[in-house]
Formats: sequence, structure tokens, C-alpha cells
Amino acid sequence: MKKNLFSTLALGLAFTAFTAPAFAQTSMKSDDEKTKTKDGDMVMKTKEAKDGKSKMKGKSGRGDKMKSTTKPMKGGTDMGNGMSNASMGSSAGVMVGGAMMTPDKDIVVNAMGSSEHTTLVAAVKAADLVGTLQGAGPFTVFAPTNAAFDKLPAGTVNTLVMPENKAKLSTILTYHVVPGRYLAADLKDGQQLTTVEGETLTVHRTGSTVMLHDAKGGKANVTIPNVVSSNGVTHVVDTVLMPTR
Repeated sequence: MKKNLFSTLALGLAFTAFTAPAFAQTSMKSDDEKTKTKDGDMVMKTKEAKDGKSKMKGKSGRGDKMKSTTKPMKGGTDMGNGMSNASMGSSAGVMVGGAMMTPDKDIVVNAMGSSEHTTLVAAVKAADLVGTLQGAGPFTVFAPTNAAFDKLPAGTVNTLVMPENKAKLSTILTYHVVPGRYLAADLKDGQQLTTVEGETLTVHRTGSTVMLHDAKGGKANVTIPNVVSSNGVTHVVDTVLMPTR
């Protein structure tokens, strides 16, 4: 039953994301430096300065606010595999879940190609976050795999995707999204990342191994870093991160 539910939701997202009605409640205004995106009751404003620094502010209909500033790294930082964070932006793509994730596609479209992220894609659709994650961003997304969702107590995901639990699902999913574009080399040990949900994630790093600690003391390992999309970057994680609320 669980597989059938997610298959139906994923199919619905695939159909919706490529037809006009999916964006009926999403609007965007932009110029060379500023972008304003409205998706449902969420309004997000992004401003990018000439020096590469970007500022993002957001406010939801229920009054939740977020604010973030992202500063670019100077030069390229070696990632230990012969590549730098500067070169990753022009990467031909990264293989995830049997599909090639490429920089010319947005975060949602890339995720839809992965056989390991069907649960996440279905959840994003159920929470009405497709338009938000297809906005200008940039966003950094920590994307749990199907196996990560399977670690949750039995019945948790089926309960979360019910319409009456939409707010809770949105809270959990936006806790996996950070305003700005953070490649693996930008994530430092002890760094605090303020999420779109409003709470923070803590980075723990040993060499090239990156781990995230959530607000409840849980931890997730980055298993595939630097999946670059047109509106940000995704890092695949092996555990669902949980906010306090």
C-alpha cells in the first residue's frame, strides 16, 4: 500500500511539474539583482550584490520569518579529489539514483529522475513545495533517500502526506533547505546553517566526510555531495533531519 501511495504521488508530481497548472499559484518578479517569489502563502525575496554576496528574506502567511546571507568563497577550494568548488559549478553532472543530475535542470526536475528519491519527491508535492523549490533561489537542499525515510517509525510517512498534516510535512521538508548555495567545500566543522524552516543544522566535518546534526540530536551523513542544479545544489543524505517543532 505504501509503495502504491508514493507511486501515485510521484506520478502526480511528474505530471504537474511539466504542465501549466502546477505553477498557477506561483509568481515571480526579478531584475538583474533582485528576485521575488510567491508560492501559496510563502513570499521569498533574494538580492544578489555585485561581489557575489546574496541575501534572502522570507515570510509565510502564519508569520514565520527567515533571513540568510551567503558570502562566496575566495578562489577554489580543493575537495580532495582533484576538483575544486569553483570547477564543480560547470560540472557535466552527477549520477544519482540511476539518473544524471545536470546543472541545466532545476532542483525538483533533477530529483524527479532519481529512483532513490521517489519518497522525497512525493512528499514535496504533498506539501505544495514544488513551485518554491523551482524558484530562483539559490537553495542548498539536503535530500534524504527512500532508505532514509524507511528509517522512520512505521506509518510515519503515510501519516505526514495526509492533507491534514500538510503544515507538519512542510516544516520537516523546509528544515532540509538552506538559503544560498553551499558546496561541500563551503561546509566547515562546527558551522551553523539556518534553514528555511527557521531552525539550524550543525555541520560536523572530518576530512572530506560531512555530517549534519539536527535540532533533536539526530545525525545524517552526506553520501553524495555537490549535485549542482540551475537554482542551487543538492547533497544526498542517509537520514531524515528533524526540527524541534
